[in-house]
Amino acid sequence: MLSNQQASDILNQAELIISAEEVQAAVMNVAQEINTVLADMHPLLLSVMGGAVVFTGQLLPLLTFPLDFDYVHVSRYGSNQQGGTLHWKVEPRENVTGRVVLVVDDILDAGETLAAVKQRVLNLGAAKFYSAVFADKRIGKAKPIRADFVGVELPDRFVFGFGMDIHGAWRNLPAVYATRGK
Repeated sequence: MLSNQQASDILNQAELIISAEEVQAAVMNVAQEINTVLADMHPLLLSVMGGAVVFTGQLLPLLTFPLDFDYVHVSRYGSNQQGGTLHWKVEPRENVTGRVVLVVDDILDAGETLAAVKQRVLNLGAAKFYSAVFADKRIGKAKPIRADFVGVELPDRFVFGFGMDIHGAWRNLPAVYATRGK
């Protein structure tokens, strides 16, 4: 856990790359796209904890159709800045069999986490899988999955804010920042 001073220093040295206004516009655009595609499907929405909590919380009130809600908790990062071994903390509690499932996540980085969630959901019997991510990071190589709905594209840098953390801090920022350098 960072001290207040350490967290403040990180933010003061970071570069703003997506303003709060751009974040809100991206959330609205994603909601409109999802409303168009999933309006008649009564999907099960699965939020990927903990990074997607901010995006999910702002997205849900903008969806104009009935849905069921649950979450999964899976991570490759923990407190690290690079992905490691995939760790499932919570699988879907709602029955996904025969359902249209929309998974909401904060960022599509290497794509391994979202690909694993998709595989698990399909193995549990989902009829159809969709994914929405707030951000898709341009990493310069192919990913095992593409999101169906994307809010913003980000450079290949370590980012934080709007649900994404740095050493556990700053998920609560309304904008997205990047550390200096790569």
